[in-house]
Amino acid sequence: MGSAAAKARAVEKPEVLIVGAGFAGLGMAIKLLEAGQSDFVVLEKADGVGGAWRENTYPGCACDVASVMYSYSFAPNRSWSRMYAMQPEILDYIKGVVKEHDLETHIRFNSEVTSYEFDEAAGRWHVRTGSGEEYRPRFVVMAHGALHLPNIPDLPGLESFKGTVFHSARWDHSVDLKGKRVAVIGTGASAVQFIPEIAGEAAHVDVFQRSAHWMLPKADRPLANFERGLFRALPFVQRLYRALAYWTHEVPVLAFLNPKYLKVLELASRRMLEKQVADPELRAKLTPDYQIGCKRILLSNDYYPAIQRPDVDLVTSGIAELTETGIRTKDGELHEADVVILGTGFSTGNRCADEHIVGRGGLTIQEAWKDGMVAHLGVTVAGFPNMFMIMGPNSGGGAQSILFVIEAQLHYIVECLRLMKAQRADQLEVRADVQRRFNTWLHKKLARSVWNSGGCDSWFLDDTGRNRHSWPGTGSSYWRATRRPDPKAFMLTNSTER
Repeated sequence: MGSAAAKARAVEKPEVLIVGAGFAGLGMAIKLLEAGQSDFVVLEKADGVGGAWRENTYPGCACDVASVMYSYSFAPNRSWSRMYAMQPEILDYIKGVVKEHDLETHIRFNSEVTSYEFDEAAGRWHVRTGSGEEYRPRFVVMAHGALHLPNIPDLPGLESFKGTVFHSARWDHSVDLKGKRVAVIGTGASAVQFIPEIAGEAAHVDVFQRSAHWMLPKADRPLANFERGLFRALPFVQRLYRALAYWTHEVPVLAFLNPKYLKVLELASRRMLEKQVADPELRAKLTPDYQIGCKRILLSNDYYPAIQRPDVDLVTSGIAELTETGIRTKDGELHEADVVILGTGFSTGNRCADEHIVGRGGLTIQEAWKDGMVAHLGVTVAGFPNMFMIMGPNSGGGAQSILFVIEAQLHYIVECLRLMKAQRADQLEVRADVQRRFNTWLHKKLARSVWNSGGCDSWFLDDTGRNRHSWPGTGSSYWRATRRPDPKAFMLTNSTER
């Protein structure tokens, strides 16, 4: 008893504390090691690595970025089995990277952070976890991502439903769907992957669509043995594949920023819909009423065929309530169901709204973000010294691989640490006026983008109508912006000299 209490009171003082053991946090750990910094700890709330790729295990779960691009540039996988990897293979890749770089000794599993408080006098953060550990790092890197809190919609009668309810990101594999009537709420990126998998297994599937999505074919196929052999024998061949994947995702961003050029993408999407869906009434229901690119464009070859199965119905009338036996829509019809699956995405509004983060002068993250999430280059936030975010506000990559953006941020953070060392500083904080000017420029550019002006209600926009997700440029422009931190953008101080 006494030893357990002593353990709970023990305080570790790593130089860097990384929160999250997904792609972002593990990449940060590797880049610190490469920079000669081994004094760091990674806190992970779960019992394993992988982040979203550990948690999302729904049938058909896969990446919609080519696998050669959805992997670290510094840790290429020569053995991808497909052009677009499935979840188990991506998770295996992540675990392999952890093993190759001997990262597990730095990771503390089952350690969910409950509070962060900055000690100005000591120039260190005071971080506590739910299991009682305390840490006093000089730097905190928040790498827990934007898509990790499932969005559970506030549906009338949800509690009264007598069947099984679960979110796609918390898939209940103990539930056998064979012979069951299944209701799927939502038709976003996850739903279009698992609906074709459960259609045919369940007795009947009702798909409840709030709004249609623009869709394009997915250029997926198995990678041949000779291709994987070339990757191993001639690594530059894989780099060519990666470059092709990069530019395939990069070029559309130019059109997203200049919506008048989006007609080509829309024509391609309409052609796919017309080719795969013969029924004009169903085709009309599947045709979006907003400009392509306003919401995430989905990639699928089997969603439209699945929707046309005789045991699948697309329901476009709004949901009025859940009853004990199913879902009643606003047209009065009751759709009987044994299982309800929520494909309703993630909570992305103010991703730190419920977190206890206190910076300089007692400033809370809620006060700092009372008018919406703001940061500088998506990495640093005024009022919070020595705190870095990975995939913070407005660093979303448009159509680019999120790992490309993450790697740019990892480089930027390491460069910030080098800048501090060169300046003999132990505290770094972005200046409020710099952050303000940056966000004024950013939102002015975003106002012209399809994400803001395309006529849709997307998770890119917060309650104020501001886009808090997207970077207003290409991946290449973000890479250039994060090559080297500007010393004039920061207050660089030393706590021992004050």
